[in-house]
Amino acid sequence: MHLTQHIRHPVRARVLQVLVLTGALWLPLYSGQYSGAAELPDTIARVKKSIVGIGTHLLTRAPRGQLMGTGFVVGDGRHVLTNYHVISRPLDVQRNESLVVFSGRGAKPAMRTVDIVATDPAHDLALLKISGEPLPALQFGESQRVREGERYVFTGFPIGAVLGLFPVTHGGMVSARTPIVVPMDNSGQLTPSLIKQLRTPFEVFQLDATAYPGNSGSPLYQPDTGKVMGIVNMVFVKESRETVLEKPSGIAFAIPGRYALELLEGISAQP
Repeated sequence: MHLTQHIRHPVRARVLQVLVLTGALWLPLYSGQYSGAAELPDTIARVKKSIVGIGTHLLTRAPRGQLMGTGFVVGDGRHVLTNYHVISRPLDVQRNESLVVFSGRGAKPAMRTVDIVATDPAHDLALLKISGEPLPALQFGESQRVREGERYVFTGFPIGAVLGLFPVTHGGMVSARTPIVVPMDNSGQLTPSLIKQLRTPFEVFQLDATAYPGNSGSPLYQPDTGKVMGIVNMVFVKESRETVLEKPSGIAFAIPGRYALELLEGISAQP
């Protein structure tokens, strides 16, 4: 049924018809918060199957499992990407604490053992290999093409697993493509880690989105295709960018996906 057939007043119908034909109503009728908004629910449902929790397991602890961050499945379905800082804490090997991945949904997720395959501390990335059957893997897009003003979404565990393993999705606009660290006003603000990053700077995505430490390692992906453009980072980047800000809020950052691809390609090139 034509749009104007819903309006019985002949003058109003004629005006609306002209506006539609000339394109004057194109934006109000079809603009949404995200491009491809109609596909977003389907995309989220598909992406959630690839989202896992990164944590540790210790038999003598209550609770035994502890969630530390988010990861997502890539490659052959047995590899998981996350932030390096999520898995860098030393384990209590004397008490048999182990690094694990939680998959599935709800109050009783499946727990898989995991090995650290490769790390890239400079870009705060880590690649893990999980045991068991493969899980659906996400694909990467071309992060070099990300533009300021584009909208993306990310899925992870912002508040951990307090209420069970239920992934949460947030969204926001790329506010800026910005260096991970900028020179400070005075030398007193510099730390050893900041000095190191000043020597090897790289670009990150700044988002006008709310994220939390539990989102570290979440994939930043296109709303319509689900292709990953970046990895959300709530600790490593913030320590570099927001040292001079007392209580920053409403800002999130993501590591461009091309660095994760380089890590994956380095593994595939090994004999």
